Amino acid sequence: MKVLVTGVGGQLGHDVMNELASRGYEGIGSDIKETYSGIQDCTAVTTMPYVPMDITDAASVEKVLTEAAPDVVVHCAAWTAVDLAEDEDKKDIVKAVNATGTKNIADVCKKLDCKMVYISTDYVFDGQGTKAWEPDCKDYKPLNVYGESKLAGELAVSETLDKYFIVRIAWVFGKNGKNFIKTMLNVAKTHDTLKVVNDQIGTPTYTFDLARLLVDMIETDKYGYYHATNEGGYISWYDFTKEIFRQATALGHEEYSEEKVTVLPVTTEEYGVSKAARPFNSRLDKSKLAENGFTPLPTWQDALGRYLKEIEF
Repeated sequence: MKVLVTGVGGQLGHDVMNELASRGYEGIGSDIKETYSGIQDCTAVTTMPYVPMDITDAASVEKVLTEAAPDVVVHCAAWTAVDLAEDEDKKDIVKAVNATGTKNIADVCKKLDCKMVYISTDYVFDGQGTKAWEPDCKDYKPLNVYGESKLAGELAVSETLDKYFIVRIAWVFGKNGKNFIKTMLNVAKTHDTLKVVNDQIGTPTYTFDLARLLVDMIETDKYGYYHATNEGGYISWYDFTKEIFRQATALGHEEYSEEKVTVLPVTTEEYGVSKAARPFNSRLDKSKLAENGFTPLPTWQDALGRYLKEIEF
C-alpha cells in the first residue's frame, strides 16, 4: 500500500508517516515547504520520501498526486490557528487551505480512484448541550471561521468521493508542534498561578495513538464518518491542566507541584481573551469505532504519561 500524507510538518502527519513505516507501507510525505520542516527527531519521517505541494493550487495537487499514484491520501494539512482565522485578512487563506485545498485533493482522489482520509473537528457543531456528538449527526452549526472552513472541507469530501473516512478529533497533542500541554508546562515556569477554563468539556487526542487508528482504518473499506479521541472520560481544560502538572510532578519535576503552582478554574466568560467563539461541548461519541471492529485509543491519562516521557520540559 502506497500512502501520501499531507501536512507532515505538523503533529499528526509526522506520526502517521512513522506509523506507516513501522508497518512496512510506502509513505510519501508532503507539505507546503520545499523540504521536510517538522521536528528532527531521528524518526522515520525525517528520511522518508517527501514532495512539496501547495494544496490551494489545483494544478500542483493534480501533478503531485498523479505522479505519486497513491492508494490512499491521508489529508492532515490544515489551517489550525483558530483565533487567527477570525482576522479579516486571514479569512480567505483559511478557506483556501481548509475548504478549497481539501476539494482539490478530493477531486484528484476521485480521478485516481484512491481512498481519502480527511481529519476534521468537533468545531463543525455548535458545542451546545451536554450530549456527546454522534459521528453521523448532520446538525452542523460552526461557531467560528475555522469551524466553517473545516465543515466546507468535510462536505467537499463527502460530496465528491465514496471511498472516504472523515475522522473528527479534538484537543490534539503530539510531539511535533505546539499544543496545550506544552503551553501549560511553559507558562507554569514563569507564573505561580494559572487560570484555566472549566466549562469547555471534551477529551484529548494524542496524535501517536490516532495515527495507529488511521492506518488501521485505511487497511479496510469501512468508509464513513468517525469520531476519534483518547478514552478515559470527558474533562475540562482545568481538569486536564491539573493532571498534566500531577504527572509532571510524579516524573520528578517538582516545579509543577501544587505547592509551586496554583491552578484556578474559571468560566470561558471570566477567562475572556479568545477572538473565536469556542464550543462548550466537545464531547464526541466514539462507539462507532468498536462497532466497526476498530480498536479504540488508550485513555488520555495513559497517553499523557507516555507523551510527557517523550518530550523535554
